Amino acid sequence: MFKTLRNAFKIEDIRKKLIFTFFMLVVVRFGSQLPIPGVNRAYFADWFAAQTGDAFNFFDAFTGGSFTSMSLFALGITPYITSSIIMQLLTIAIPKLEEMQKDGEDGRKKIQTFSRYLTVALALIEGTAMTIGFGGRGLLESATVPHMIVVVAAMTAGSAFLMWIGEQITEYGVGNGISIVLLINIVSRIPDDFVRLYEQFIKGKTILNGVLAAVIIIAVVLVTVVFVIFLQGGERRIPVQYAKKMQGRKMVGGQSTNIPLKVNTAGVIPVIFASSLMSFPGVIASLLGKSGGTGIGAKILTGLSQSSWCNPSQPIYSIGLLLYVVLVVFFAYFYTSITFNPIEISNNMKRQGGFIPGIRPGRPTTEYLSKILNYIVFIGAIGLIIVCVIPIVFNGFFGADVSFGGTSIIIIVGVVLETLKQIESQMLVRYYKGFLND
Repeated sequence: MFKTLRNAFKIEDIRKKLIFTFFMLVVVRFGSQLPIPGVNRAYFADWFAAQTGDAFNFFDAFTGGSFTSMSLFALGITPYITSSIIMQLLTIAIPKLEEMQKDGEDGRKKIQTFSRYLTVALALIEGTAMTIGFGGRGLLESATVPHMIVVVAAMTAGSAFLMWIGEQITEYGVGNGISIVLLINIVSRIPDDFVRLYEQFIKGKTILNGVLAAVIIIAVVLVTVVFVIFLQGGERRIPVQYAKKMQGRKMVGGQSTNIPLKVNTAGVIPVIFASSLMSFPGVIASLLGKSGGTGIGAKILTGLSQSSWCNPSQPIYSIGLLLYVVLVVFFAYFYTSITFNPIEISNNMKRQGGFIPGIRPGRPTTEYLSKILNYIVFIGAIGLIIVCVIPIVFNGFFGADVSFGGTSIIIIVGVVLETLKQIESQMLVRYYKGFLND
């Protein structure tokens, strides 16, 4: 990784892109410290610290702490991520959007425009819900309508500005801008997490116990990261052979290629969907001021909270972990089914004269791809579950409450690997251009 970055800085074009990306990320972190006018930040920080569940922890990790500090970027980049997922789902459900997506660059730009409008709408809804939900309980210094409008406008503008920064990084920097912004927010919380782990498991302990705890923490993190790297890079390659055909007086075709099916076909989306769905009841209860209590509703909310799982003193709440596992597997299959169409792949191969050796074109090819895909998706879902359950187990048994859970590690590793690949591809293109110019 460091060798790639060192070589990239030797090329002027890529160096400018890296420097531009760096300064955009500085702007992101600076904006995360700017307070929203008229917001009682101390109240919200105290309220958040008093929460026993993790309804907002998942959201706060994605905003890099901006949510708990009620800064200008309190909503983070999550409205844009949500709108992108919604537009992707609508593209499958609405034929006109599907045609637009297949219409080349112009169609994709129109869908991107719709995503921007939807992002602003979602940010407006989320900001209004938070302002109304917490405004009357001490979040706002003055819970008047004009003051609420200012707070909602600030949250919405902050989210829209983050979206703009992400798009600028994509166009003038390196990597996917939205992913880079999400990455820096998650990484910004890691130092505090390690300080918390140090104070909890190492500080004040004997030398032997302290060293043992440090070794265990480092080993768990390294093993998880290595496992995620293998999970992200693993793929099943389906060989494809193209038949020879005559074009004019020449025989063309006959090439051999493959269809790479990634083991983790859906990426981190199943984990985000499952975590968001299980956190949603707790978020609604908190906004309505119903998060406390000892009734059946409170027990259900506790069971849905990850902080209650794998706790030896209260094993009954670990039933929520089983529901979480089921949801991750379900969303892995669901998201893969709408992003990878075996019928379309099979038809495209048939039109281009391609076939899988030993498999007849048409329906047999579709059935074969579907069968292989089902196996791969299940393996990928199990891998995602292992990565996400490791931090949950340590939190339940040892109280190691940190923000960089399995979801965060998957995002960090995935974004870093994809960004490095893009830098290497740009370097390769640069070398080819230099060779051709010579």
